Formats: sequence, C-alpha cells, structure tokens
Amino acid sequence: MKSDSGVSQPASQLPKDLDLKQTALLLDVDGTLLDIAATPDGVVVPSGLRSSLATLLRLCNGALALVSGRPITQLDEFFAPVQTPAIGSHGAEIRLAPQDPILGRVQEPMSESLRHTLHRLAAADPRLIVEDKGYSIAVHWRLAPEKEDLVRKQVAEAVRQSGDGELEILGGKSVSEVKSRQVNKGLAVTQLMAEPPFAGRRPLFLGDDITDESVFAVLPNFDGAGYSVGKPIKGARGIIKSPHDVRAWLASLAAHGGETL
Repeated sequence: MKSDSGVSQPASQLPKDLDLKQTALLLDVDGTLLDIAATPDGVVVPSGLRSSLATLLRLCNGALALVSGRPITQLDEFFAPVQTPAIGSHGAEIRLAPQDPILGRVQEPMSESLRHTLHRLAAADPRLIVEDKGYSIAVHWRLAPEKEDLVRKQVAEAVRQSGDGELEILGGKSVSEVKSRQVNKGLAVTQLMAEPPFAGRRPLFLGDDITDESVFAVLPNFDGAGYSVGKPIKGARGIIKSPHDVRAWLASLAAHGGETL
C-alpha cells in the first residue's frame, strides 16, 4: 500500500463503488480512522485523511459524520481546519452541519462527586489517565496494563456508591468509561438519519469496538451497512484489518468520486 497521503489499494471487503449522493458516511474515530495511541491526546491525524474527509464531505453534499466517544470540540481540534457533522461523547452531543451549534442530548453531565471520585483513581499512579469528557469519564490503563482488574473494580465500585441507576460502564481498549444510559451512538445516529442531508440515504458505518455496537444494531432500519475494524462485531458485514486500510479506502473514494481502484 501507498502512504496515507496517497491513493492505495483499498481493503477488499469494503465497497468498491458508492453512489455518494445516496450514501451517508458515518465514521468512528479512535481505532477506525485513527490508530490507537498510548494516551488519548497522543493520536496522530494524517494530513491526507483531512483532505479525504473534506473531499468526501463535498461529494456527499454534507452527509458525512464523525461518530465518536470524544467531545465534538475535541474532534474539531484534531481535524482542523476540517469540520463535519458529528456525534460526540457517545451520543450525548450532536451537530447536524459543520457550522451548526453543538446540541446536548442529555440534560446535564454526571455529578461532581462521582467525577471527583474517578479523578482520584489516577492520583496513586500517574500511568493511569482520567479523560473527563463532561458527559462521560474514561479511566485508561494503557500505560499500566497490570492495573486492568483493579481499575475495573474501582470504577464499578465508584458507580455503585454513586447510587445513580442511570449510569453504565463501557469497556473499551484498555479503558473503562462511565456514561449515562440515556444516550448511545445508535440513538444519536437514528436522530441524525432523520435530518437533512442524511434523511433518505443509506448509511455506511465503520467502527471498531463495543461502543459502536449500538450503531451496527440500528443500521438495518435504514437499509444500511457496517464494517468493523480489527475484529468481528455483531451486525458488521465484514472486517477491515486496520485504520490504515480505512484511510486508504477513503482516499481512493475521494480521488475517484465514489469508486476505488
């Protein structure tokens, strides 16, 4: 394959041609568009990816959205100057068009007491990273894999002691994340697909972990299709080896107006 900045042979399981005027491209970020990094802030966004997204956003007439656990403001920082429609914070935020305001889909972030408790978990070991997203908090043990069992237990106990039955814990790649049960990516995608320019199109979703399962579950409602990255996920039509393959496919789509070589 060529580098991310060039056009290369796409992953064979992904569609080789798409009618981009009838397709809604929905793209998870970490582990799908971007390689997982040692820390949440350590991800690298290749310039070629920004170019591909900008071109595809135009070719789709605006029906391309990032679907992420990260806040939308952080996505804007990473992908600047490109802005897209987006779903952020696991569905707690939504933006229907690049210049639209970011709308919250829950009334308020989690309690300050629980936030304080989760932040204290990292105080004893600087290798543990607490990522506070407002509507959710993630505790990462990527730099201390031997702490996995301890962190999982401590996060579960903190949620139990909070007494908030509306909270749930998402397991991810070396992370436990606490969020509201009121929101998930699938519910937000359902809302997105009811609004122009997404309404009436067939969604094509790419995702890589358990946080994306709710999106795969709603795709049949829109005659859509999904592909997983790195491992099988229920509801996925195929498996793509890596984010590098995803970026190559997007670059080829962008270069050839919806077809790949």
